[in-house]
Amino acid sequence: MQTAHTQSAPVTIANVNTGAKRWTGRVLGGLVLLFLAFDTVVKLLQASPAIEATVRLGYPEHLVLGIGLVELVCTVLYLVPRTSLLGAVLLTGYLGGATASHLRHGDPFWFPLAFGALVWTALLLRDGRLRSLFFQALGAATTGATPS
Repeated sequence: MQTAHTQSAPVTIANVNTGAKRWTGRVLGGLVLLFLAFDTVVKLLQASPAIEATVRLGYPEHLVLGIGLVELVCTVLYLVPRTSLLGAVLLTGYLGGATASHLRHGDPFWFPLAFGALVWTALLLRDGRLRSLFFQALGAATTGATPS
């Protein structure tokens, strides 16, 4: 009896089970949303930890509410599947500002960077169209071709 020998492709994020990717993305996205919801509520309620942290970074106390509103809008856009890409782009800008603020004061700045990577990882895992576009562009960049 002969058995057919088939080569299996290396396991990469591009060819892992789509359902597993989607659920992993949803779980990571849920963690992202939990943190953002907590952080937004603390700012909108103008709780003392939010005010103290904002003032320590050199911003006036009266900006806490506005920063919380911006974070709320970005978070809601990220939550809604139809606008999640726009939400991720806006959250990237928001987190870039947080990174710059921490750098300016010599504070550790790794958290906003890592959190931004988590935002995009969750979105890439749960959105097949975005994942396809990303890997198509990545493949074109490594081969020198232009993505179509």
